[in-house]
Amino acid sequence: MQMEQLQKDMIAAMKAHDKVRKDALSSLISAVKKIAIDEGCRENIQEELVDRAILKEMKLVKEQLETCPPERTELKASYQATYDIIKEYAPAMMSEEEIQTFIQEKYAELLASKNKGMIMKSVMADLKGKADGKLINQIVARLCE
Repeated sequence: MQMEQLQKDMIAAMKAHDKVRKDALSSLISAVKKIAIDEGCRENIQEELVDRAILKEMKLVKEQLETCPPERTELKASYQATYDIIKEYAPAMMSEEEIQTFIQEKYAELLASKNKGMIMKSVMADLKGKADGKLINQIVARLCE
């Protein structure tokens, strides 16, 4: 996802008076800018950095949604709307089969050692931002049995 696209979509939401969408996109842009400043690339923001920020924000909103008390329906609906908007911009994640195939092909020699820590360290470096870490952990655990 390009930073420019996020900004254009936020402007469109502002013109359409869509406050929920504008607020969600504004928080995404802020998160991207914060990470860019932290990494010292304020001017030329890479797509990978934008994707990483989107995934991080999506995870935060999902946690808010899960920890929200059931009787707070209005707040829960707000979190769900924000989550749905952020999810539109999230990069596509690999499926369970794709992850398993990737690990078996690229890390066959590491799988033979059955050292889960070494496998996870190598795999996470390659699949960061492309697949869910919990899912990778489950697959590696299954393959190490």
